[in-house]
Amino acid sequence: MENTATPTHCPYCALQCGMNLTPSPDGTVEVGERADFPVNRGALCGKGRTAPAVLSSSVRLTSPLIRSEDGELAPATWAEALDRIAGELSRVRAEHGPDAVGVFGGGGLTNEKAYTLGKFARVVLGTSQIDYNGRFCMSSAAAAGMKAFGLDRGLPFPLEDIPKSGCVILVGSNLAETMPPSLRFFNELRENGGTLIVIDPRRTRTAEQADLHLAPRPGTDLALALGMLHLVVAEGRTDEEYIRERTTGWEEARAEALAHWPEYVERITGVSVPELREAVRMFCEPESAMVLTARGPEQQSKGTDTVGAWINLCLATGRPGRPHSGYGCLTGQGNGQGGREHGQKADQLPGYRKLDDPEARRHVAEVWGVDPDSLPGPGRSAYELLDALGTDIRSLLLMGSNPVVSAPRAAHIEQRLRSLDFLAVCDVVLSETAALADVVLPVTQWAEETGTTTNLEGRVLLRRRAITPPSGVRSDLEVMHELADRLGVEKGFPTDPEEVFEELRRASAGGAADYSGITYRRLAEENGVFWPCPAEGADPEHPGTPRLFHDRFATPDGRARFVPVAHRATAEEPDEEYPVLLTTGRVVSQYQSGAQTRRVDELNAAAPGPFVELHPRLAARLGAAEGDPVAVVSRRGRAVAPARITTAIRPDTVFMPFHWPGEGRANTLTNPALDPTSRMPEFKSCAVRVEAVRG
Repeated sequence: MENTATPTHCPYCALQCGMNLTPSPDGTVEVGERADFPVNRGALCGKGRTAPAVLSSSVRLTSPLIRSEDGELAPATWAEALDRIAGELSRVRAEHGPDAVGVFGGGGLTNEKAYTLGKFARVVLGTSQIDYNGRFCMSSAAAAGMKAFGLDRGLPFPLEDIPKSGCVILVGSNLAETMPPSLRFFNELRENGGTLIVIDPRRTRTAEQADLHLAPRPGTDLALALGMLHLVVAEGRTDEEYIRERTTGWEEARAEALAHWPEYVERITGVSVPELREAVRMFCEPESAMVLTARGPEQQSKGTDTVGAWINLCLATGRPGRPHSGYGCLTGQGNGQGGREHGQKADQLPGYRKLDDPEARRHVAEVWGVDPDSLPGPGRSAYELLDALGTDIRSLLLMGSNPVVSAPRAAHIEQRLRSLDFLAVCDVVLSETAALADVVLPVTQWAEETGTTTNLEGRVLLRRRAITPPSGVRSDLEVMHELADRLGVEKGFPTDPEEVFEELRRASAGGAADYSGITYRRLAEENGVFWPCPAEGADPEHPGTPRLFHDRFATPDGRARFVPVAHRATAEEPDEEYPVLLTTGRVVSQYQSGAQTRRVDELNAAAPGPFVELHPRLAARLGAAEGDPVAVVSRRGRAVAPARITTAIRPDTVFMPFHWPGEGRANTLTNPALDPTSRMPEFKSCAVRVEAVRG
């Protein structure tokens, strides 16, 4: 093999950092800098540098597994495994109907896989019961963006615009740990004279970089945004011309904001009135400013309204659609953006079309060669689908997700998975969820396959195959092709990713997320293309759309909509029995459920296990010292992990990272209360008590 470098992208977060991969004679793969990619300019975090470690056959699956009569998973042939899956799915459909078969996808699947999985569920299985773990990522921001702007794209501008802004408010993001290469954009912002405001209950590594850090009580970001908007109005800082010419609904939103006076907001959030006034001054004085949200405000049972309040603040000050300004969401998962655009979300068809729109159904059905009436309607959202396992849903096909660790109320979801008649999992490693399956299929990884992803900017990228996968491993596209064939659909499920992408282009054409003008050739030549990019003829080609909303918003009248929102309590407030708030998040050396990063020695050395971060005052009341085991107990269960004592967290709050299974599993505790619009669970706030573990 000639040891030439292949330009590709990291398999982890939504930055999708560029890297070069070079296979070595000893079978390992070396990661090199790829300075030409503008998102990271060669920089990589520890997860990206060590990503090839999971390619090793010593840590990943290389043979199908079938659960034997003695209850153990044992190696099997591909024919045996595929026959078993097809037979069980057919049996459940015949006995209980198509909606008794569920499909659960992942935000790490390429666009080609996500597209094919949605098509497979609706055309081959005929089920409405499909959703994906991206519902746990940025669904609240997506819902709020659709309400306000008529379009959901994580960032409506490239990351390179951030350093040119006058002020950025970063709400609920610890990007110094979750996507470290992006921190340089914020450092450049400050070097250029701009200011950074970080809003987080913890003084994180990101908050330490801020010019102003506001530490509200978890679950009160909505009140905080409304309090800032109140001050914007009271101090005469609104952009009346912009409001008049580019928006609707201001009077109702203004009235709601005026009901949230600063002293009232201070009592709710714990953020002082002087701090609120300073944040408003810093945000309003520059000509340009941005608000960027992440999981903190979004993973709440009122996440859509919370993001909507921050959007209202941007609209009232005339930011969206202007240079180096506006609202954006920092997508989390590698393909969290593209993953929902093309069909694995319960209510969507490719191109970000709505499943209940007759014209959308007609268009996609024509591409698929089926009757529009044969397509099922919208199904359950992610948590609701998982909660229905073993009752309404009797079998599940799962790809690229690990809900035993990542779902809220995880012990309950684990029980629901165990109660299924049949569970099939496609994964790279034997995750905690795969270990429960009746059949496990080993599938290819990022470096072993070609495909596209869409990063947090809306930039569609080409991941290139750099190495040959082990002989016992197949791609997810091959799995769906073989299953479709066994289930009676012989055509329409190609295994070549570029062929799938060509069909995706046609299916997305005319939709909000229009990829029809994007080709593999362009992606390779142009280092990615921003959607929407309609096909306007080969000469000239549409250039893509790096920046949205400069001329009009994606609403019928071209105006952005203020959506009136009011503060309300979290679904579970502290009381005498559970007097403390729990919030959850990530650490720099692990990723999501940890299924892959926990198999990398270097990352485990840096982050070996779970912990409970608590304030010294709370630790003193418990009699707990640094490293002592403490128990965190909620209405849903109990988790135990070593204490990490720090003044970086509020005295009324504890923090746990969610990467680990077992007794330290943070999501044993979290509350599945759902946002009424986005169906996002309330990961970021629940009532707990903390106990010292004696003996």
